Amino acid sequence: MPNFHDFFDDKPRDKCGVMALYGHPRAAELTYLGLFALQHRGQESAGIVSSDGQKLIPVRGMGLLADVFRDQSQFKVLEGSWAIGHVRYSTTGSSSLTNVQPLVVNTKDGVLAVGHNGNITNEKALRRKLESEGAIFQTTSDSELFVHLIARSKAPTISERLAEAAKQLEGAFSVVLITADGIVVARDPHGFRPLAMGRKGDAYVFASETCAFDLIGATYERDVMAGEILTVTSRGCESLRYAESELSMCVFELIYFARPDSHIYGTSVDKVRRKLGKILAEEHPVDADIVISIPDSSNTSALGFSHRSGVKYEIGLIRNHYIGRTFINPSQFMRSYNSRIKYNAVRGVLEGRRVVVVDDSIVRGTTLKKIVASIWGAGASEVHVRIASPPVRWPCFYGMDYPTRRELIAAFATPKEIESYLGVNSLRYLSLEGVLEATRDTPSNYCTACFSGNYPVKLTDPAQIAELADPDKEWARAELEKVLRTME
Repeated sequence: MPNFHDFFDDKPRDKCGVMALYGHPRAAELTYLGLFALQHRGQESAGIVSSDGQKLIPVRGMGLLADVFRDQSQFKVLEGSWAIGHVRYSTTGSSSLTNVQPLVVNTKDGVLAVGHNGNITNEKALRRKLESEGAIFQTTSDSELFVHLIARSKAPTISERLAEAAKQLEGAFSVVLITADGIVVARDPHGFRPLAMGRKGDAYVFASETCAFDLIGATYERDVMAGEILTVTSRGCESLRYAESELSMCVFELIYFARPDSHIYGTSVDKVRRKLGKILAEEHPVDADIVISIPDSSNTSALGFSHRSGVKYEIGLIRNHYIGRTFINPSQFMRSYNSRIKYNAVRGVLEGRRVVVVDDSIVRGTTLKKIVASIWGAGASEVHVRIASPPVRWPCFYGMDYPTRRELIAAFATPKEIESYLGVNSLRYLSLEGVLEATRDTPSNYCTACFSGNYPVKLTDPAQIAELADPDKEWARAELEKVLRTME
């Protein structure tokens, strides 16, 4: 039976969101509130681990934050003035209770817990090596590598042990750790995933996105640098540079994944997305009556497109924000309605109009095809699709959940073929040059592997290398049609 994501989402999904806070008497509650702002980064599980200086106290579970933290009594358990938190969407490791983070383990140096955002590309090789040395893994998550490598280190401090571990890991990680002494955070040398540092009074706060700071009233100070470890204890905040920066920040965070009210990689997500839309309008103008977005991730790019093109922006699709995680295994009868559950077309806006639909990306294309059908059904006279990113042709191994080429429609179909598949008058993508212009940074600072096939970290896993091969086009098309039939 297909799951919830098969029905509604053919968007890329990041692995998770992390948060850490040190030096506040209500650390766990503030971490909980901050995680609400990061809920879009993961909906499968959530957890918080706090410390009172003597022990670590975990509360973790499957589902949304509201599913895991159901009453105020749980915060009476989470004592202490420092805490870390995690929301998860699984990209490596199955969706199960054993993989819920933060992972809590006992080591020879005491108890620690870890929360991780990203994907370790040499996970299989490291896991085999550690198992040959006697390690017993309790989860299927690549995040467990951190605790095994830290436990094996003989370095005198937790930051130095983490540095030794980080040097053995390849791929993407923004990680938060908690011990009985304090918290430790680190970012990989490429800076694939964002990690920001802020202050709330005398307390230190770290989060995947600054929107978490806004919610709890913290002030953004700077990003954790790529290749940096920060340790916060009663002695203050200490920095350790364990590797030179080789920036390859994930450009998809700016295009799609981060919230538009966040500030990541030293820039405003909202401003970048507006610029994406403006450049898209310059590259691919269209004679139309209205511009609409597919809410919510493409709202800002659609506004930019409208502003630059002069075509009026309208709200032509209404999104249902109350689906939740209970709508997972509907009956065949209910599945016949699922394409209307998340989005509904506004006939009064669309009828008789030449419509430009702006979306941030196309991964598989099944959801967009259904949305286009609903726009035609509402009486549109023309439908033109404009995508605020280039075609996604290559898999991501650094944390976005499209690890195989056969999942990507642009890997086996030309833009003209996708245009025909969607049933639209025209389909145009933003160029890679346009994306890099919108970031206002040098192209070498961003990872564009999903568009270009140029991977900043050399792939050594044979299974990952095999996924770079061209997919069987007929097989991939047949699989796509199977998914569509499931949605009908």
